[in-house]
Amino acid sequence: MSDRRVVVTGMGCISPQANNWPDTWKALRSGVSGIAPITRFDTTGFKSRIAAEVKGFDGAALFGSKEARRMDLFTQYALASALQAFEQAALTVTDSNRDRIGAVIGTGIGGMGTLIEQYNVLLERGPDRVSPFLTPMMLADTAPGTVAIRLGIRGPNMSVVTACATGSNAIGEAFEMIRRGAADVILSGSSEAAILPMAVAGMSAMTALSTRNEEPQRASRPFDRERDGFVMGEGAAALALESLGHASSRGATILAEVSGYGTSDDAYHMSAPAENGAGAALCMDLALKSAGLKAVDIGYINAHGTSTPLNDKSETAAIKTVFGEHAYRLPVSSTKSMTGHLLGASGALEAAVSVQVLLDGILPPTINYEHPDPECDLDYVPNQARLANPRHVMSNSFGFGGHNATLIFSRFERDG
Repeated sequence: MSDRRVVVTGMGCISPQANNWPDTWKALRSGVSGIAPITRFDTTGFKSRIAAEVKGFDGAALFGSKEARRMDLFTQYALASALQAFEQAALTVTDSNRDRIGAVIGTGIGGMGTLIEQYNVLLERGPDRVSPFLTPMMLADTAPGTVAIRLGIRGPNMSVVTACATGSNAIGEAFEMIRRGAADVILSGSSEAAILPMAVAGMSAMTALSTRNEEPQRASRPFDRERDGFVMGEGAAALALESLGHASSRGATILAEVSGYGTSDDAYHMSAPAENGAGAALCMDLALKSAGLKAVDIGYINAHGTSTPLNDKSETAAIKTVFGEHAYRLPVSSTKSMTGHLLGASGALEAAVSVQVLLDGILPPTINYEHPDPECDLDYVPNQARLANPRHVMSNSFGFGGHNATLIFSRFERDG
């Protein structure tokens, strides 16, 4: 079994802030919220009427109107972000390397929009009018498959589905594939496009969503005592991961190193996290062991931090379990305060944030932090970005089903 080092050479995203990574990062470090009233459908009668929608995205302009019509929106977001990462990494595909380049791109919900649209066609116009593209458009694995077709890559290709842990699990599994020698390059991330009446109604029925409808930009407030639920978001993000040897051989610009990955399950409840954060703590411990690091080596955590009462309390408890006294010296922030919760895509976007923290030495803030919660008593980088110089950063993602995933990124040092 190989144990190769894995590095990041490209990043791309479609986010509630912008349709590329540089502008998204500029907004996040400036504390700009992407949350606003929902425009996709009439929210009359909905308890939660706000979301972090992607703005100004034009799939037809990017891919052509015919191709865009044959892709669910989540696949369009995935393909756009993967192509951005591919371009930044300055990768090329040839007959000699296409079998060693893969795509691992997850989604929590997949093509729900297409499924609902075609179900309505079935009811209104009959079975013969249902689109032949229904099945490929709604399947989760269509996103990485579409990336492979577009680029002509034939390496490992799959989707990962672990609810809101999906993005981090997808990147973590791609990391493991490269480390063991199954591929040289993998485009990895996740995508979600579920700001739909059915999805919002379902989450609202669980009382998971914020109802701070009159103050949308102040609605997502992780770790704040007045938090009342998460705000749904959408988008995608992708990282170009490579073995260090492959990246070095072609003179690639290396952004950071993927140094650790852990995954676990709470085995507790289908939607609520374990109160003491035991599963999350196990996951963070596993990531530290994978990276060969001690808890005190971590200089920043991008938290899952959803803005729900249970999640934020549970994650805080887990961080204290893993980091002990170091937890009180460790900056922890939640960019979901600005992006909302991108569900299956959140971990991938937050992985990009973690890489950029290492590059720029800037910690993005947790905005809307106004009322300290005695059960959430760590340093949440409140309201304003902060200069810092971490060598290792951690990114947490936790999902329905008790799924937990933690990634660790490190500043790249050639002899590290």
